[in-house]
Amino acid sequence: MGLYELAILGAATPLQRTTLTSTIKEMVDDFGLSMGGEVVVHDAASIDSRDRHAGCVAAYFGGTEHKDLDAVQRLLGASVPIIPSVGQGSDFGASIPGLLQAANGLSRRVDDPEMSELAAAMLECVGLLRRQRRVFVSYRRVESRAAALELHDRLSSRGFDVFLDTHAIRPGDPFQDVLWHRLVDSDVLVMLDTPTYFDSRWTQREIGRARAKDIQVLRVIWPEHKPSKLTDFSETMYLDATDLAGPDGPIIEATANAIVLRIEKLRSRSIAARYMSITGKLKADILKFGGQVEAIGAHRAIAVRLLDDQRIWAYPVVGVPTAEVLHDVADKARRADQQGIPVLVYDHVGIRDAWSAHLEWLNQHIRAVRSIKVSEAGWTLAGMSG
Repeated sequence: MGLYELAILGAATPLQRTTLTSTIKEMVDDFGLSMGGEVVVHDAASIDSRDRHAGCVAAYFGGTEHKDLDAVQRLLGASVPIIPSVGQGSDFGASIPGLLQAANGLSRRVDDPEMSELAAAMLECVGLLRRQRRVFVSYRRVESRAAALELHDRLSSRGFDVFLDTHAIRPGDPFQDVLWHRLVDSDVLVMLDTPTYFDSRWTQREIGRARAKDIQVLRVIWPEHKPSKLTDFSETMYLDATDLAGPDGPIIEATANAIVLRIEKLRSRSIAARYMSITGKLKADILKFGGQVEAIGAHRAIAVRLLDDQRIWAYPVVGVPTAEVLHDVADKARRADQQGIPVLVYDHVGIRDAWSAHLEWLNQHIRAVRSIKVSEAGWTLAGMSG
C-alpha cells in the first residue's frame, strides 16, 4: 500500500509501461519517495488492491482493442481520474473506449519518447505536482525579444501559464510587485542568456531571487556567447546560429520543442526542492517548541502532534495560495479521513501585500482550512495547543 497509487491500463506495450514507470520514478525520486513503497504502479490485475485513502490516478493507453474495461469501470465508479492517452496522430474516437471519451485526452508526442508530459499529468492528478504549470521567461528585450515571444506562445499552447513582462502585467499595476509575485509562483525560470543579460539590474535580480527561492533555472545560451559563471549550476542548453531564425529569434520549432521538454522535466525537481525547503523549515520549528512530526500522509500532508496531544495535519504548499488551493487542501483532508482543521503552510516572501491581505481575509472567513506562513509556523502552531 502506497501514499500514491498509479495504474497503467489499456493497450500499453511492455516497453511503454517500463518507460512511463521509469519516468515517474525519476520524478518522484526528487521528493525522496520510493517506487514500490510510497509510490506504487499497478496494472489491471492489481489495481483493486490499492489503498482507498491514497491518491490514485490511471493512464489509459488507447489502441485497436479496448482492454481493461472492467477495471476502468470500477475506477470511474470510485471517482478516480483516468487520463486517456493516444499516440500522436492516432484517432482518439477509435482508440479510446466510449466511457472515457468525456475526459480530455493526452496525445503522446513523438519528440517526448520518455512520456514526461504524461508522467507529469499523472503526478498532478494525485497532488504530488501542483496543477498550476507556471514558467517565468527572463530576457533582455534588446537581444532576445522575438525568442521570448515565440517561447511564450509555444509554452502557452502546451498548457503552461507563462509570465512575460510584455504580456502579463496590466496597465496601472505596480510593475515590480506583480513581477516578483509571478516569479515566486513559477515552477521554472527560463533564462535567455544573451551577451548583455547581466548588464541589467532587473535580470540580475530575477535570476538571483529565483535561485534564492529554489526555483529551477533553464539557461538557454545564445550562439557564441560565453556564459557567466554565476549561473553554472543551472540546467543548460546551448544554441548555435542555426537554432535562431534571426539575431533575436525566434527559436526554430525543433529546438523550441526541446526547450519545452526540458522545462517539463525540470518542474518536478523545482517543485520538490521548494517543497523540501518549506517542509524542512516547518519540521525544525515544530521541534523547537516541543511538538512532534509523527507521519507523512497522502498528498504530502504532515501529521503534527502538539503539546496538548492534539494532532493536526499540515500541508506544505509551493507557490502562491489561492481560494482554490485552500478548497483543494480541505477536500484532500476530507477524502483522507483526517480529523480536525487542516493547516496550509506556505512561504510568503515575494507575495504581493494585496494578496497577503486577501489570504488573511480568507483565514478569517473560511473555517474548513487555515493558512499560515512557514516563517511563523512554530509560533502559530505552539499557540494552537491548549
